Amino acid sequence: MAGVTAAAGGTGAAMSRAFHYRFSHFYFPFRSSLSSPRTSSIAASSSLLFHGNTTLSFSSFGRNHFFVSSAVSDRTNGESHRRPNVVDILEERGLLESLTSDNLRNACSDPNLPPLKVYCGFDPTAQSLHLGNLLGIIVLSWFQKCGHRAVALIGGATARVGDPSGKSLERPELDPETLVNNTLGITDTITRILGSRSRAQKFSGDYSDSLVILNNYDWWKEVLLLDFLKQVGRFARVGTMMAKESVKKRLESEQGMSYTEFTYQLLQGYDFLYLFKNEGINVQIGGSDQWGNITAGTELIRKILQAEGEGTYGLTFPLLLKGDGTKFGKSEDGAIWLSAAMLSPYKFYQYFFSVSDSDVVRFLKVLTFLDMEEIKDLEKDMKKPGYIPNTAQRKLAEEVTRFVHGEDGLAEALKATEALRPGAEAKLDWKTIEGIAEDVPSCSLAYDQALRAVSRVA
Repeated sequence: MAGVTAAAGGTGAAMSRAFHYRFSHFYFPFRSSLSSPRTSSIAASSSLLFHGNTTLSFSSFGRNHFFVSSAVSDRTNGESHRRPNVVDILEERGLLESLTSDNLRNACSDPNLPPLKVYCGFDPTAQSLHLGNLLGIIVLSWFQKCGHRAVALIGGATARVGDPSGKSLERPELDPETLVNNTLGITDTITRILGSRSRAQKFSGDYSDSLVILNNYDWWKEVLLLDFLKQVGRFARVGTMMAKESVKKRLESEQGMSYTEFTYQLLQGYDFLYLFKNEGINVQIGGSDQWGNITAGTELIRKILQAEGEGTYGLTFPLLLKGDGTKFGKSEDGAIWLSAAMLSPYKFYQYFFSVSDSDVVRFLKVLTFLDMEEIKDLEKDMKKPGYIPNTAQRKLAEEVTRFVHGEDGLAEALKATEALRPGAEAKLDWKTIEGIAEDVPSCSLAYDQALRAVSRVA
């Protein structure tokens, strides 16, 4: 390590002790704990692994969230360079569903305005995020690439309630220890994908990319029910809450909806208000099923802070759907997990390599960062005589696997794919063998039977 410097200063929760490291390869362990009435101290360790010659800043924002950034030069508010318009980019690629205000287009590229702070929420209801969550990460990454600040909000509190959006049944209750483990797993995944400077940069090396990870349990654990009803509940209109699409569907169903679930939109709405007021975060993004929860936040900001909607924005993107029109999720069999511990890079790669021709172009647009011209060329090639089948799928699989699992994960997937090719000769390590074990025909033999089988082959 060439050098270590420490800097302290700043104001409020957004600035605290920061340590800057200059390195080529550095392994940074951290600990996170989450207290609850049932568990006074549950702690687990995790780690961040970064590659490349860069400078990173780590800042503490409390026990359960931290700040990761690579040090590159910041531009001033009067910068002459106009940032690429991320809203236009998202729209062109089919990643824009709705905006709370079209003024976001101007706010995201006006050189006289500071970069936006944009957040997306992820409830830790499983140990890993899945393919349905990947669009949120990709949209955050597009904001990063265009010079804005990305914030991932882990729903340590909201996961205890359960989002009714798109669900026909109430989510099962999770115990605090499971929530902690899930939070650590999801934090590692998001940091691995979005925390690298090399993946965030696109249009200009001068932008300061950064990733902030927060946990909403940090502020919700201090909120008392009577205070919440007085400060927030009185601004919520029951008629408006019942008109939300996610609520209407559940109320009309045989199972109905509990009061706990009914309050979810208020909790998420208050998160936006809290983040806007205390962290300066002014944009919330989410899937199209989150529109009601996002607008609940912009309404609370308008009513409670007396702030007109010009300073805060909501943006939704279409849900990533399967060929049969259903959502990708974690409760269905065969979920496409983003964690290598739950789904090997090989299997992840093979999923995208097997995408149908009717879906591959759409997936290239929304799940990769390839230039649109290159995607259009691939689409044209698919219609030409002599097109080699699965060429577009191979490109899709390589790009998405690289984004989620990095170069090492892609190399592992390609090595395993080559090894399983009929007639191929390949030397595999145990990690690769474990990744493909379930996809290779096999049988179990007693020890003496195995010896006899080996001797016959010999």
